[in-house]
Amino acid sequence: MRPSKTAYKALAQARALGKDYGRAMVKKHLPPAVAKYSVCTHTDWDVVVESASGCRVRTVDGRSHLDVAAGIGALSTGHCHPRVSEAIAQQASSVIMAQQNIFPASRPMVALLERFESVMPPHLQHFLFQNSGSEAVENAVKIARCATGRPNVISFQGGFHGRTYGAMALTTSKVIGRQNFGPLMPATAVAPFPYPLRTGLTPKKASREALEGLRWLLQTQSAPSETAALLVEPIQGEGGILPATPGFLEGLRALCDEHGMLLIVDEVQAGMARSGQWWSHSVLSSVQPDMLTFAKGIASGFPFGGVACRKELLDKVQPGQLGGTYGGSALGCAAASATIDVIRDEMLMDNVQARSKQLIQGLERLRDKFPIADIRGEGLMLGVEFAGQGVKGGDASKVTTAAGRHGLIMLSCGTRETVRFLPPLVIKAEEIDEALELFERALADVFA
Repeated sequence: MRPSKTAYKALAQARALGKDYGRAMVKKHLPPAVAKYSVCTHTDWDVVVESASGCRVRTVDGRSHLDVAAGIGALSTGHCHPRVSEAIAQQASSVIMAQQNIFPASRPMVALLERFESVMPPHLQHFLFQNSGSEAVENAVKIARCATGRPNVISFQGGFHGRTYGAMALTTSKVIGRQNFGPLMPATAVAPFPYPLRTGLTPKKASREALEGLRWLLQTQSAPSETAALLVEPIQGEGGILPATPGFLEGLRALCDEHGMLLIVDEVQAGMARSGQWWSHSVLSSVQPDMLTFAKGIASGFPFGGVACRKELLDKVQPGQLGGTYGGSALGCAAASATIDVIRDEMLMDNVQARSKQLIQGLERLRDKFPIADIRGEGLMLGVEFAGQGVKGGDASKVTTAAGRHGLIMLSCGTRETVRFLPPLVIKAEEIDEALELFERALADVFA
């Protein structure tokens, strides 16, 4: 049934109201648990996106925002990169879906596999494709349990691995992500993750202490003979932008080798060139994981993710035990291939390293004016933690809200007072300067 002329007229009038129309629709239909989005605006409910390009987002109220959140790191090549958008559009006109449990592959999947031969670690050349980081993590757990015959999985304090039930059980970045949803998946345990600023230890000593905590856990909670895998973010994202300290990943690898456990690195947020290399664990160490989960930046914001594994692990899983309706979609594969091509052709890893240095230098200059206790991370995955006299609980959220008033979209993270910079990898030098200027204004609003 077609809408009446009266209905069309009412809709046109409502849309003409701009942000007021958006606010009304959001309040009427979307849950506050998802659609609060007060972090980048001075008034709740009025951020409705009209269009976006590169590092810029335009909302229906006519405002232009500089985006250094990038869809929580998903928009690796920026909003609507022409080559990624064109790849999706072209693919949509030929094959949208070639379901992976029916067809072995589609042409765009084969093209992506060819690119993965040089992008993925050479010992991780077998893949299970899914749609998101949560699905990737849960399938990695399934593979680990099946391959080892062991039930338990150990994750690390402050880690974030997803919002679905299995991934949520392995997540401890904030209690709000688990609160009121129990009971969660059993056979999990949580080990310490090094946090030098809060422990007062040097990075190497922080690694040793965290590894000792893991050894104690293996003696008291999860016997090595019952532990299938350790699951770790090389750089914790939601937990506060905390890179693994020197020796920590090496220690995990040694314990896994000693006890026959698998090492799974969650590269969902930190991977795909955000650290300045394809994968963040390779920036921090020479450790070779047994599995690697990827999503977010792999397809520039298009839903796509998966697991990269050692062949012998997937060989132990029977036909029919893995899959999923939309995993490995033709559109997702096309977007991922285009993303990889853009990162290479536009030399974005070089840009990441240059813009990271520029951003860190600019942030360091703000230390004398504001209570900045730490600036940490790798590449364009940087965190700024506030501490000291005058800093109160909730100040990080106040900073992101203030930033929104000045036209800067950014996010907080962790249970400490930390904000993060996760801009698109295409960000320009002048946009870094602009972000620093707007960030300084926000800090002045909160800490003046």
